[in-house]
Amino acid sequence: MMEQLHNYYLNKEEPNKSCLLALRSIILDQDTNITETQKWGMPCFCYKKKMFCYLWTDKKTEEPYILMVEGKYLDHPELEEGERSRMKIFRVNPNQDLPIKTIENILQKALGLYKNATIKIKE
Repeated sequence: MMEQLHNYYLNKEEPNKSCLLALRSIILDQDTNITETQKWGMPCFCYKKKMFCYLWTDKKTEEPYILMVEGKYLDHPELEEGERSRMKIFRVNPNQDLPIKTIENILQKALGLYKNATIKIKE
């Protein structure tokens, strides 16, 4: 499983490869309870074994994005709902510097949902 996961990143072309690896690092650095696995062929990050977010690339633009599993609870101007009822995405331009503060802000707001029990976790 982990080899498959590493290959997900390694098989990407630049600048997406570096961008996705940087996003992976940012996500994992937010909390020691965040773990990485793979679901539906994409990297999935869980908080205490509960799905938290995914990394993926847009099929049309090829640009990376972070898919926030419980996005419906997050109110941030840069999150897109699209046709989704539960999840929202944060698009990232791989040719520009990452907006690290914005990304961390969104991730911390999302973590708060799990920590304050808005999203129930089996302990």
